[in-house]
Amino acid sequence: MGTVASPQPEPRSRVEQVVAGLTERIDRGLLRTGERLPSIRAAARAFAVSKNTVINAYERLVASGRVESRPGSGFYVSGRQPAPAPLPRPASVEAVDSVWLLREQLDRHYDVRIGDGRPPPAWMEGSEVGRHLRPSRGASSESYGSPDGYLPLRQSLALLLAERAIHAEPGAVLLTAGANHALDLIIRQLVAPGEPVLVDSPGYYPLFGKLRLAKARIVGVRRNPDGPDAGHLAEVAAASGARLFFTHSLAHNPTGCSLTLPVAHRVLQRAAALDLRIVESDPFADVLPASQPRLAALDQLERVIYVGTFAKTLSASLRCGFIAARPDLVEALRDLKMVTSVNSSGFVERIIHDLIEGGRHRRHLRRLAGRIEAATLQGRAILHDLGLPVFGEPRGGYYLWCGLPDACDLVALSRRAAARSILIAPGGLFLPGEPAGPPMMRVNVAYLGDPRFARFMREEAGLG
Repeated sequence: MGTVASPQPEPRSRVEQVVAGLTERIDRGLLRTGERLPSIRAAARAFAVSKNTVINAYERLVASGRVESRPGSGFYVSGRQPAPAPLPRPASVEAVDSVWLLREQLDRHYDVRIGDGRPPPAWMEGSEVGRHLRPSRGASSESYGSPDGYLPLRQSLALLLAERAIHAEPGAVLLTAGANHALDLIIRQLVAPGEPVLVDSPGYYPLFGKLRLAKARIVGVRRNPDGPDAGHLAEVAAASGARLFFTHSLAHNPTGCSLTLPVAHRVLQRAAALDLRIVESDPFADVLPASQPRLAALDQLERVIYVGTFAKTLSASLRCGFIAARPDLVEALRDLKMVTSVNSSGFVERIIHDLIEGGRHRRHLRRLAGRIEAATLQGRAILHDLGLPVFGEPRGGYYLWCGLPDACDLVALSRRAAARSILIAPGGLFLPGEPAGPPMMRVNVAYLGDPRFARFMREEAGLG
């Protein structure tokens, strides 16, 4: 079996190399306070870069406070030192709550990111994506654009949805600033304070936070390896009176498992009998077979609201997602989007459209799917060697849901891991209610190859 290399640091750009070289010379005293930096032309020759590169580097040094610009004279060492970067928050103190885990996705304090919800940036931005992150011709900063989102991208999405057997005209597609924005809009539109709402258990923990902010009453639906437990869905829907169910069908977060066709039929039958509306998230659709069963394809958006995103498969920095639903609901959500945020980013939408239309998106996805497949095989082997069972047969996404010995104190383990800069995602964060059964944790296959994780688990949990 081949191995998957651990993520490597991104190579420095030429501007960053010039900044680093001059910063080192200033810090070592080779360039003293008040001393003039080499001219633009001389620095360009010394670093073997263009004059524009040197100009950009000097401007960054001015912004950092190390250098000052004297018009008509040049650039000089200022003698000021940049303020030190703030120390990381003491993540080991509270390394077990959902706010902490969500914040860590952005702040990135930990070196070993086993519990991360995203792939390494190098998986996304080092190929077709990184070379083409620029607005397309014709992108304008003078207009807010349509609140529906950039029409050519909605047209491209309609074609992509048709490949998944979901028939939606561009008018039934609303662009959003990511899947979380889409979920926000749906909750604002459809959930009243105190209303019961059904969710996967385990499920997507940021969704739980949004529902709590909306003062909804969250009710968990048991998640099996083949999808939501249709019998349990009917039971809790009838008991609670809920009329809305949020679920993640394929490469489920956090279990990594996918809905099967028989279960999809049973879920839709129960939903029809109970007049239950379903919000189906599908963030890994682009790297999964178009033929895999989706509730939206079987239902054709009658009672299913379909949510997609590019963040998981393209770049987390490109905040773009979408909602596909009945046109009357899309119209209401569009108005809500306009009132609350005016619009999503037309620049980002054009970038994504260019990637799709130029064929670069598909080339990137083929490489990404291969990486995921290889990392999953390697990750499962590592967990097997540690004696950690994996839930179901996950495939196609980033996540595995693995069990730990009953005696394991996962909260304490997570805190000890945090003290060693290892991020663990305790399973309790993904449950809408109190944890039951053996301790579980979500692991990201992209990071499982880091030997520090296996070493920590052997030393601290006595595994393997």
